[in-house]
Amino acid sequence: MEAESAAKSARTGGGRSVLITGCSSGIGAAAAAALRERGWRVFASCRAEEDCARLLEDGFESPRLDYKDEASVAEGFSEVLEATGGRLDALFNNGAYAIPGAVEDLPTDALRDIFEANLFGWHTLTRLALPVMRAQGSGRIVQCSSVLGMAALKFRGSYIATKFALEGLTDTLRLEVAGSGVEVILIEPGPIGTAFHLNAHRQMQRWISAPGSPHRADYQRVTARLTRADGETNRFELPPEAVVAKLIRALESPRPAPRYFVTTPTYVLAYARRALSTRALDRLLARISD
Repeated sequence: MEAESAAKSARTGGGRSVLITGCSSGIGAAAAAALRERGWRVFASCRAEEDCARLLEDGFESPRLDYKDEASVAEGFSEVLEATGGRLDALFNNGAYAIPGAVEDLPTDALRDIFEANLFGWHTLTRLALPVMRAQGSGRIVQCSSVLGMAALKFRGSYIATKFALEGLTDTLRLEVAGSGVEVILIEPGPIGTAFHLNAHRQMQRWISAPGSPHRADYQRVTARLTRADGETNRFELPPEAVVAKLIRALESPRPAPRYFVTTPTYVLAYARRALSTRALDRLLARISD
């Protein structure tokens, strides 16, 4: 029995620690559950106190961590280190949101707001984790990017801007930490079945004024897509567990890949970006956007 337990531990988390952000639902919640099952010590962080309280009731360690609140990032990270005795084996940066809308209709304050949540907060947390991982000579930093980190679609400019920036920052970081024992990895999902589209609709209502826009007719289609009924899915959409499967490979493989694609659209657009001219790619992306 002990030998069997040791073998399972070697194949899975083996008691290693991971901090995951955005665990209130979707990819983060699925990742927390799956990694705990595999033997990882999971710190499942959330932005809202009530979500942390719910996860605590479910037996998770759940520090509050809001990417837009630098103090909460520092406090949440300190709570993790205090619990582990100063060690952290992996960080999965995951929480993000979108503000659907045409670039010309996007207030600059909206762009500042989304960059705080989708990039700057990630950067703050990553910079806290790196010295810990460097000192212990090992660690994994996994960034949940998107197919929209490699290709542009209409009415998604703010989210795309944050993901393009994340891709560039992450690729640079991977070069800079090479040889330190720290692995830096991107996961690039396409459409995943979560509440992401409903949250995006709320952000659109907050920031975008459609009536006076030259794109007002397009916004009717965007709204219909974002408010689709529960159970009505994109034909290429996969469940959050599809991302988690790649996350497990990123965390547990002896030699993780720099990138992991999830969903057919990600593979197709990655190929199209290499194979097509800019004009041809624009025509393809315009059709997909519509």
